Amino acid sequence: MHRDQSRTIAISRSVIFLPFPFSTFLILSPNPPRFVSTYPERGFSRIMAEEEFEEKEYRWETGYEKTWEAIKEDDHGLLEASVADIIHNAKRKRQLERKQGARLGMMRHLYIILDASESMSNQDLKPTRFLCSLKLLEDFIEEFFYQNPISQLGVIITRNKRAEKVSDLAGNSKKHIKELQILQQTVVGGEPSLQNSLEMATKLLKLLPSHASKEILVIIGALTTCDPGDINETIRNMKLDSIRCSVIGLAAELYICKRMANITGGEHSVALDDKHYKEQLNAHIDPPPAATRLDAALVKMGFPHHALHSNAPDTSITICMCHAHNSDETVKFMTTGYLCPQCLSKHCELPVECRACGLTLVSAPHLARSYHYLFPVDPFKEIAPDSDYTICFGCQKAFAQKDKKVMAVIPFSY
Repeated sequence: MHRDQSRTIAISRSVIFLPFPFSTFLILSPNPPRFVSTYPERGFSRIMAEEEFEEKEYRWETGYEKTWEAIKEDDHGLLEASVADIIHNAKRKRQLERKQGARLGMMRHLYIILDASESMSNQDLKPTRFLCSLKLLEDFIEEFFYQNPISQLGVIITRNKRAEKVSDLAGNSKKHIKELQILQQTVVGGEPSLQNSLEMATKLLKLLPSHASKEILVIIGALTTCDPGDINETIRNMKLDSIRCSVIGLAAELYICKRMANITGGEHSVALDDKHYKEQLNAHIDPPPAATRLDAALVKMGFPHHALHSNAPDTSITICMCHAHNSDETVKFMTTGYLCPQCLSKHCELPVECRACGLTLVSAPHLARSYHYLFPVDPFKEIAPDSDYTICFGCQKAFAQKDKKVMAVIPFSY
């Protein structure tokens, strides 16, 4: 009895994470009805019904594609040019497919789930997948808060079949980068648990107000996951809570990740190399289209003035509220800072949420950077390399042969 149960669970795990749909397994199985009815608690029959509705045709019924012909060697026998073309074409396609006049969420709450399992010690990304991810995430966090200054971000890692929260939702990029630098000493190991990580992130995001967008970005390098229950139930709960989940794979496309992204309205991609990995991360800096269920609300914000020592009404030395509750940091006593207009608490930097009254403190440039997504730059069109244009219209730099697809572009209105 125990042998049959263990064998059935192993089969179910392999079926969920292979790229072909579960209905394919039922066709090839010698006795599918008994297998489904024997273990109804696994939800296999429900998955089969959903997949029969979603899939239009099987893979072997589609046309014959010579995908290898898209990759060609250059004069030196390298494939970098072909990979660069693939990345460039994908970026251009993503920009052209951007919806015009779409409703965007200015206030974003994003949780990054990073795989810290044994598979992240692979060295196909230098020096390892894990260290490369940490380095790219540092740049991503800096750029994310620069272009989304009134948004918040948190980090979760998964290893040894568990989920660990590294940092809470906060708008301080320095705090998150410091936690990522500490993670460089972390020993990766075990198996990841996608369900435990999603459950933790969902529990933290579902309590947030409905006028802010709720997002999850999963970075996974493993091909399996060890989950305590039915991950399909977790995906349905994420959809009900209007949580958008996107996935970046470092090894291969996983069927359950692709399905999760499609159901929640997210995106799924697989990184080819470190440059493509960075491109996939940067694609999540721009805010996605807001959900239809997103409520409109007026959010109270404060615009504090900087209290200089010369003209401040109270020049006494006070504690900075940004560092008052952090046991691992030095408490700052200062005479300058930003005074909250509601409770006069002092903070050393903006944007920040007041620790005393909870008011969001921002400046006018922060709102302007969040607002510019509604009026993006007009799309560019590519010009032929043999055209009469020899210099860039923007920077006046002469075009080189390697820049024929990078700089040889002009606006539509030119």
